[in-house]
Amino acid sequence: MQKLKPYLISISLTLAIGALSALFTMNNMDIYQNITKPPIAPPSIVFPIVWTILYILMGISSARIYNKGGSLTVYFLQLFLNFCWSIIFFNYQAYLFAFLWLILLWISILYMILDFYKTDKLATYLQIPYLLWVTFAGILNLMIYLLN
Repeated sequence: MQKLKPYLISISLTLAIGALSALFTMNNMDIYQNITKPPIAPPSIVFPIVWTILYILMGISSARIYNKGGSLTVYFLQLFLNFCWSIIFFNYQAYLFAFLWLILLWISILYMILDFYKTDKLATYLQIPYLLWVTFAGILNLMIYLLN
């Protein structure tokens, strides 16, 4: 059980931060339904499914880094940036600022991946779907800004 404890804590913490962000934006989620979206925009049901999977992978990855004595500073920085993006996009509807914020998030994820690579390759690989999804989210965010 001691070996699982860092994983349970890390996954729970990451999911809780994602859930808190969703809670802060849930009254504004209908915005996604009402804005002009590009053809590549997935249905809104896709987002909680994908984010749950990504948060679990992120939690596993960060626990592996923790277990190997690596630094989680950049992990928590990108988690904070991730948390704030939804609020900027949905609550403030500041689509251009949200896109710029997402670029900062993307850079921090890339930096985290490079940093994790020094400590644990599997932890690094578990973050790649997150980087790819944020890349897609950036394209979607930019297109929403341009269309609205």
